[in-house]
Amino acid sequence: MAATPREIRLTEERRRLDVIWEDGTASRLMAATLRAHSRSAETVRAGIDGLPPALPHDIAITGVVPVGAYAVNLVFSDGHDRGIFPWPYLRALADGAAA
Repeated sequence: MAATPREIRLTEERRRLDVIWEDGTASRLMAATLRAHSRSAETVRAGIDGLPPALPHDIAITGVVPVGAYAVNLVFSDGHDRGIFPWPYLRALADGAAA
């Protein structure tokens, strides 16, 4: 399993991130899934406290910012901009393996 993307595309409606991995696997990650699984301190704390993420039904990705050669920072339409998604974590989310 290659955990480095070859290509990342934000769909026109900004509700999905499409990733092509080095091994040729194509993944489609919905904005709501990514926002709910952000590893920001705020989101992690809410999970520890047992609080489900309060997300608008129309959440979208408004920005995709590279973080060095190891991750991407996603900016969401609800103003959340503190989640960094390292490539292995993004791949685990795509494969449905991340908790």
